[in-house]
Amino acid sequence: MIKFKKSIPALPVINISQAIEFYENKMGFKVRHREESFAIIVRDELEIHLWASCDKSWKYRSLLLFLKPVWSGAESFLAGTASCRVEVSDIDGLFKEYKTRDILHNENTIIREQYWGQRDFSISDLYGNLITFYEEMD
Repeated sequence: MIKFKKSIPALPVINISQAIEFYENKMGFKVRHREESFAIIVRDELEIHLWASCDKSWKYRSLLLFLKPVWSGAESFLAGTASCRVEVSDIDGLFKEYKTRDILHNENTIIREQYWGQRDFSISDLYGNLITFYEEMD
């Protein structure tokens, strides 16, 4: 019988070092693995992969796109285009922690009760990737 067991979000960032600093200092993650263009960060059971979306050459090919289209897969415009949902326990505690660290999506961010049975709130990382944290309602 097939059973899905785990998902690991892979988020595009422009600068791995700056992204790691944000995730460590603002979000409470630790680095498990690091390379120049890739990193694995963890907090409890959550693992996130960060990959460098730093190819800026597409800007200079814009007039010639019909001859050589954007194709590297690491174009800088990809940073900030990803999103994921992360299940947590004690969403109220996490919300308070992130509020004190000033990383909520905006000042009007609240924990919302969703009609599908979850409570959630969102943040944006340093590059604009959307991360929504949720907890199942009883």
